Amino acid sequence: MRPDDATGTPTGGPGTRPGDASGAGPGDAPGAGSGGPRVTLADLPVRDDLRGRTPYGAPQIDVPVRLNTNENPYGPSASLVAGLAEAVRHGAADLNRYPDRDAVALREDLAAYLGHGLTADRVWAANGSNEVLQQILQAFGGPGRSALGFEPSYSMHPIITTGASTEWIPGAREDDFGIDPGKAVAAIEEHRPDVVFLTSPNNPTGTALDPAVIARIVEAAPGMVVVDEAYFEFARTGTPSALTLLPDNPRLIVTRTMSKAFAMAGTRLGYLAAHPAVIEALLLVRLPYHLSTLTQAAARVALAHRAELLGTVDTLRAERDATVEWLRGHGLKVADSDANFVLFGVFDDRRAVWEGLLERGVLIREVGPPGWLRVSIGTAEEMAAFRAALEGILR
Repeated sequence: MRPDDATGTPTGGPGTRPGDASGAGPGDAPGAGSGGPRVTLADLPVRDDLRGRTPYGAPQIDVPVRLNTNENPYGPSASLVAGLAEAVRHGAADLNRYPDRDAVALREDLAAYLGHGLTADRVWAANGSNEVLQQILQAFGGPGRSALGFEPSYSMHPIITTGASTEWIPGAREDDFGIDPGKAVAAIEEHRPDVVFLTSPNNPTGTALDPAVIARIVEAAPGMVVVDEAYFEFARTGTPSALTLLPDNPRLIVTRTMSKAFAMAGTRLGYLAAHPAVIEALLLVRLPYHLSTLTQAAARVALAHRAELLGTVDTLRAERDATVEWLRGHGLKVADSDANFVLFGVFDDRRAVWEGLLERGVLIREVGPPGWLRVSIGTAEEMAAFRAALEGILR
């Protein structure tokens, strides 16, 4: 997942099975084989604000149909694999040297892809958009500072916020999972957060935000506003990006990822666009040489093949819309989605539905508000298997 993936299930929580994503296994008992005292996490001097928390995790279960982490189901073509292999071969010759510390060539390519008059000095990249978010909070959050987000939304926002010793303030979405701008402004005026998180399309609901709503929030916010657009490429044609608001708003940051539409989740490449002064702030907290030579090379190859990689977006959009129609046709409630996943329900016992699908070889995500489930959009064959499995349960 992103761990650019959506609202997460804590490790060991709902959606896990014995031995699945638990972080422990045979021989991992505290002190096992050491002859020393038994030590648990509770015995260590971790920060007080981390005590009692569980790490982020999503079920990783080997089943025929995996539709739980919002990955693009279409793998790289032979030509793209060949291009990646050549880039790695070329880069391997210089692995004794540090990579380009500021990834200038990659940032130039990303700026060209994003358009909107952006240049390399307005773009930044890191190991997945989660590291991008972490760097933002390291620069603009911290002890005595706070971040506000509107839930349900991407669960890594509060997790990364807490990890950066920043107070998390949960705001609320409307029944349709949108954001009421008046209520949002009121929450901002009450709490005066240093960072505001917006997600468009939202995860796990798929809801896209009107740029007018974003603009009102940016105007009201005393600090930085981060618009997480991890799934933007899947938005319906004509949906405006928050990138259009950048020229007049130096405290606005728009984040993206190559994990979803670009089908490069294994590369771990996230990026953002912002005012050059924001990039300067991030340089103060980024680790030296944080993006490896091979990561930069792979991302540049993917951008060079973007027409091919993004060629699957229309197919996934069509499959998403067909899935929404099918689910509603079976009497289920479905959130409007501009992403490559669909949130549906509402079930009295969603765990039973989740388990029923798993027994039929289909893994989706038990996530979101109580009673709801989320399915990632897969290939036509995978979605047919999902429909057949769910139909059997509904009967």
